[in-house]
Amino acid sequence: MTPRPLRFAFSHISRRLWAGGYNYQRNLFAALDRFLPGEFVPVVFTGTRAEESELVELAAVPGVEIVRSEAFDGQPGLAAALALGLDRAAAAAFRSARVDVVVEAARFFGWRLPVPAVAWIPDLQHRSLPQLFPRAARWRREIGFRVQIASGRTIMLSSQSALRDFRACYPHARNRVSVVRFATQPPAAFLNTDPAEVIAAYGLPANYFYLPNQFYRHKNHQLVVDALTILKRRGVDVVVCASGSTEDRREPGYYDLVNAEIQKRGLDTHFRHLGVIPLPHVYALLRVCTALLNPSRFEGWSTTVEEAKSFGVPMILSDIDVHREQTAGAARYFGVDDPAALADHMTQLAGHNSGLVIRNVVAHQDDNVRAFAASFSATMRQAVHQNG
Repeated sequence: MTPRPLRFAFSHISRRLWAGGYNYQRNLFAALDRFLPGEFVPVVFTGTRAEESELVELAAVPGVEIVRSEAFDGQPGLAAALALGLDRAAAAAFRSARVDVVVEAARFFGWRLPVPAVAWIPDLQHRSLPQLFPRAARWRREIGFRVQIASGRTIMLSSQSALRDFRACYPHARNRVSVVRFATQPPAAFLNTDPAEVIAAYGLPANYFYLPNQFYRHKNHQLVVDALTILKRRGVDVVVCASGSTEDRREPGYYDLVNAEIQKRGLDTHFRHLGVIPLPHVYALLRVCTALLNPSRFEGWSTTVEEAKSFGVPMILSDIDVHREQTAGAARYFGVDDPAALADHMTQLAGHNSGLVIRNVVAHQDDNVRAFAASFSATMRQAVHQNG
């Protein structure tokens, strides 16, 4: 007899609020369907007001189920989960959907949850860069991680860098810890868009650098503005195309501050922000850009770097541990406070670009995505077995 698929729960992550988390889910579900067909059923729980277009995209992945429930409109059961040990409404939703294991992503359902749970901790940014978090937000995040650890959750991390941070921040934790490295496989349907048409639609030149990061302060867009200022002074004419949401609940005015600097320095033709654009356009822009830029001060595991790797895109990255881990030295690096070094890298690559070259998915990408699916699978099954 063929065993029934393992049903795992994931709370919906809004692309508008966290594009990397949304892309993680979509790529994970597609990887499981492709490399472990019939073994898993992802059940995505969402509130009644979630963006329909995002859910349609997730539901298009074979096997994915979407469950709408008021229990996921915000976190109405969090107080009960902390005080009484159980978010009853969420637990009832899991029971009704016959869930075998729950992935807790920025949410705690209680130490009395009658279903095995895995706490996904993408990064420990609040410990490395506490100044970027309002005090209440920092402690809310810290308390959430501590109660997950105290509840004996299996901990899922995204990199060896995050594992080192976890061991340093929580040296007494005895939880089972698993590192699941994300990898992306761009859907074939997303690659049918003609990059030349996308470039023309956005009024971009043939040669441009691509920065697809949401406007959070730790993403360090200001360093790119400083590098462009240096390049302008040197008489080097380059364009940076940026995309991604401007919404940051921790610092709502950050985008306006960066944009004001762009206008003040006369860089509006050199720094083009497109906003949130369709994913097929993201891939189109990646496939023909001069290089990917990621100046971030901190990453758990960069989605944009993974997407660039899948096409063999040249990369200019901040010199942080996780970027070194992700690229194994196959990129150009600069210090997070060194705009001159970034400007030098951009000058060198801009001089090498000789026209529009459309890149395709690299041959070994299947191996990376297969390993991602297998690692996630082992983590889920281990959690179920441990609590069986």
